[in-house]
Amino acid sequence: MTQLDQYDYDLPRELIAQWPLAERADARLMVIDRSSHRMDHRHVRDLREFLRPGDCLVLNDTRVIPARLVGRRQRTGGFWQGLFLSNEDEHNWRMLCKTRGKLVAGESIELLDRDARPAGLLRMLTRLDDGVWIARADPVESPHELLERLGRIPLPPYIRGGQMVDGDQDNYQTVYARHDGSVAAPTAGLHFTRRLLDELEAAGVGIVYVTLHVGRHSFQPIKHNHLNEHPMFDEWCSLSPEAASRLQDCRRQGHRIIGVGTTSVRVLETAARQGGLEPWTGNTDLFIQPPFEFQAVDGLFTNFHLPRTTLFVLACTFAGDRLIKDAYAEAIREQYRFYSYGDAMLIL
Repeated sequence: MTQLDQYDYDLPRELIAQWPLAERADARLMVIDRSSHRMDHRHVRDLREFLRPGDCLVLNDTRVIPARLVGRRQRTGGFWQGLFLSNEDEHNWRMLCKTRGKLVAGESIELLDRDARPAGLLRMLTRLDDGVWIARADPVESPHELLERLGRIPLPPYIRGGQMVDGDQDNYQTVYARHDGSVAAPTAGLHFTRRLLDELEAAGVGIVYVTLHVGRHSFQPIKHNHLNEHPMFDEWCSLSPEAASRLQDCRRQGHRIIGVGTTSVRVLETAARQGGLEPWTGNTDLFIQPPFEFQAVDGLFTNFHLPRTTLFVLACTFAGDRLIKDAYAEAIREQYRFYSYGDAMLIL
């Protein structure tokens, strides 16, 4: 079994990007050739130089919902924060809750808007496992309406302690996001601008969209020492008939398919497990780890990932442990910016 220790590395804290660049495509881009192990230092705006007419970029068009709520417990006055996970039924929600002390069934939370003013109630109904509760708005309100009114973008804790500012509502969202459902951004896609996408299409590069709704477990560190012991949680994804047809044509004509982000790769490789890049919709729990054989993608455009995560394991599986470790060491020497608002790499 593969040991987790080999997917660790040390990162100076100051290299964790706390803010996005003013221009998304100005992020640095490390271009890695798997056959020669060559590494070039460029920028995302130069991406067209490394793609050929007929190649297809595959992007995840999920939209991050403002899933984080904050409030006060009416019973104690204590601070409460919650993360919307899903609808339980028409009126009841699943919420991940965090507070000091012990929540009690029937307790009410006074929700606060983004200016910390009281703006509604949420009633805790039933406690489930791992801090998850069934909850209901009081008065009854749909999750979409309430979250759009009161919710905050659920930034990861390594960005300013998870505290959102107004600019994050746009910055922590891809410019092509259109399907609500994620509680975290498919961060490789944050580098793309409409101008860059137009330039790539004008150069003959295909732009194809898939959907995977990123769940709360995606970026969490692996806790088990052996990778095979790590449970992957289901995430809903879809490869539409139109997208599948375009990718089939790309492959038949001998062009390359490049996944933008680990989420896009997981959609494609999940579909490929069914026997070719056929349309596919459903939940995936695919954990890409050695000795996985990639069937759908020829290249990977991705961010620099946290150690001991399934995302880092995927990158190592695609490019090889030694090459990725050398690339990360080079990125640290060159002062690249890491994680969600950081720089990127293109592996071909």
